[in-house]
Amino acid sequence: MARLKEKYLTQVKPALKDRFKIGNDHAVPRLEKIVINMGVNGAVENKNRVESAAKDLAIIAGQRPTVRKAKKAISGFKLREGMPIGCAVTLRHQRMWEFADRLFSIVLPRIRDFRGVKDKLDGRGNYTLGLSEQSVFPEIEFDKIDAVQGMDITFVTSAPDDEQGYALLKELGMPFMIRETKGKKA
Repeated sequence: MARLKEKYLTQVKPALKDRFKIGNDHAVPRLEKIVINMGVNGAVENKNRVESAAKDLAIIAGQRPTVRKAKKAISGFKLREGMPIGCAVTLRHQRMWEFADRLFSIVLPRIRDFRGVKDKLDGRGNYTLGLSEQSVFPEIEFDKIDAVQGMDITFVTSAPDDEQGYALLKELGMPFMIRETKGKKA
């Protein structure tokens, strides 16, 4: 069993159940999936960029991503319908827990001048984190990077609101920024 899943079952779930006074075990907020999305810059001019980004994403996620294609033609961007413009992968179960554990404990602390991630959720208990480059992952060899590529990582939870989603992610180990209010730390 993944280390983070074990932590969720033994520590986080009971803590959330007590904090929000939830009677049913199945109503306790849980992590449902993690979606990693890479919109590839320059994919229109260079078709190999999407393949390179998909290769890097497969190494990071541990599963093969799907290539995303343009839904509409936009002449200003020289984009035609059906052209590959990015790639994405959805992680569930074992891979989701292992990726989240690596992200919280290894990847995010490696970011230069890292002080935590913003604590703004989407209103439904889900959280999206943006990374500016793939080289922060230790699996990616810096010398073999064709182009620096950013990505969005979305944590989809079963939480009904932001308060429970924030509590779930905080308990799991998401390094949220500490807010300062009027000279005092919150």
